[in-house]
Amino acid sequence: MHTRTTNSHTLIAVLGVFSASVTFAQNVTDEALENAAQSSEDWLSYGRDYAETRFSPLDQINDTNVDQLGLAWFYDTDTYRGIEATPLVSDGVMYGSLPWSKVFAVDARTGEEIWRFDPRVDKGKGGEVCCDVVNRGVALHGDKVFVGTIDGRVIALKAKTGEVVWEVQSTDPELPYSITGAPRVVDGKVIIGNSGAEYGVRGYVTAYDVETGAEVWRFWVVPGNPEDGFENPDVEEAAKTWSGEWWKFGGGGTAWDGISYDPEARLLYIGTGNGSPWSHDIRSNGEGDNLYLCSIVALNVETGRVVWHYQTTPAENWDYTSVQQMTLAELVIGGEPRKVIMQAPKNGFFYVLDRLTGELISAEPYTQVTWASGIDMETGRPIETAHARYKEAISTITPPPHGGHNWYPMSYNPNTGLVFIPTEQGRTYPYGIDAEFDYELGAWNTGSSFLEGVIDDVPNLPEEDYTSGTGPEPPSPGVLLAWDPLKNRARWQINYSVMSNGGTLTTAGNLLFQGIGNGDLIAYAADDGERLWEANLGVGILAAPMTYALDGKQYVSVLVGWGGMNG
Repeated sequence: MHTRTTNSHTLIAVLGVFSASVTFAQNVTDEALENAAQSSEDWLSYGRDYAETRFSPLDQINDTNVDQLGLAWFYDTDTYRGIEATPLVSDGVMYGSLPWSKVFAVDARTGEEIWRFDPRVDKGKGGEVCCDVVNRGVALHGDKVFVGTIDGRVIALKAKTGEVVWEVQSTDPELPYSITGAPRVVDGKVIIGNSGAEYGVRGYVTAYDVETGAEVWRFWVVPGNPEDGFENPDVEEAAKTWSGEWWKFGGGGTAWDGISYDPEARLLYIGTGNGSPWSHDIRSNGEGDNLYLCSIVALNVETGRVVWHYQTTPAENWDYTSVQQMTLAELVIGGEPRKVIMQAPKNGFFYVLDRLTGELISAEPYTQVTWASGIDMETGRPIETAHARYKEAISTITPPPHGGHNWYPMSYNPNTGLVFIPTEQGRTYPYGIDAEFDYELGAWNTGSSFLEGVIDDVPNLPEEDYTSGTGPEPPSPGVLLAWDPLKNRARWQINYSVMSNGGTLTTAGNLLFQGIGNGDLIAYAADDGERLWEANLGVGILAAPMTYALDGKQYVSVLVGWGGMNG
């Protein structure tokens, strides 16, 4: 494959031909979004379908001809910041987002720019985001493109021109909120969360009317000051699991990434974030589970009220967010078909739940784990190790705050039955309570005494303190796992010498695509992990690839640019 290397990040498409100009002929309907899994040509939402599988039924590019991939076109994004978005394609037009929440539309056949939108965010906002001024993507519905901005706005644009249709300020501009995640459109509503937990904010998710931008409902992840009253009974119940004056610290719980939807059950699934500060002792006097931190929450899509919840990390203490992608599937378990939701959150366990009831079906470690020895299947709670809480002394814990799996999207291939997870294995972090902690709104509030980042030379805990994680020995910095959710183990894995291995795409052509931190875009056989093709694109890749078809030709495309926590 011949690629052109530039100093800025590029978007490439492979195996395609140049042909007719774009037409903007169709709007994206509710029906199209609900049936996206069956559609072969377009990529209409962040995870391709409401189930967030990142599986495409396209198979023109497959395990027998993937070695013929070549460059069709590239689009120079002209930025030096990290890129994390998955571009969308509808009716021959590709839409994507860039750092500082900029949005572009290009001809998906040629890469020729149609329009570009700049929300003109105050650059001072960059001091109030933890992990660069990134944006993970846009949403489509009707004749509009929707984006959340780093300064907390939600904007609807005309798909044809990029002109603003409506704009709302989703967050209090006086507080250090931000938005980095991709919105989703379900049931006539634009759904968006926010970021900023460590800076001292209270997380929530909001639904806006797609046509007008009017607020329909808001789900508060954590309770506020009881003296101000509670927004609804869900928040009042959550407050019973908190102690002290948590609201003075914001509480955290920001839902900055994972959102899935079951249109048949009309359940919207929200993945929630870590506590603020990290230390449970500082945040809540060391008492209570602190709902709905680090949870998968199923909401009634019409009202935003809680139907069920499952908390992956009660009394969260380590920055173990559960905002990671939640994938819906139907699995045969114990001889019976089950509608499930699957997640690999930061805490190191892979969860399979009944998505209608929240019942825990399985939970096994996908990486080395030292904060818990396992999950109690009767209670659904982690079995914490004696040193997990770091109350009296520094405790070296695995996974570190970056997690066993961060935001990099996993994918699920129903043909192989495998979930492909970009992971980190065996890295440790020394946690300790900051005895001199002094909360400051807008500052980095963790309550942890070690803020230098992951420290690799701290001795590991005794071998007997590890669960039976699936990582290699000795650990590789980054490992791609092909996880079997029925057997609760990895069927195969790829070990990398670099820590960051990016998001994944899988297809009916028995392929798995992934980019990694050194700039390689790689295609593997999805069933056994054989490396079939690769090309170095010159800049590290963390965003997940996607695929689409036009004029009888299949393309694979990826936004290139290493940023965020690692760049």
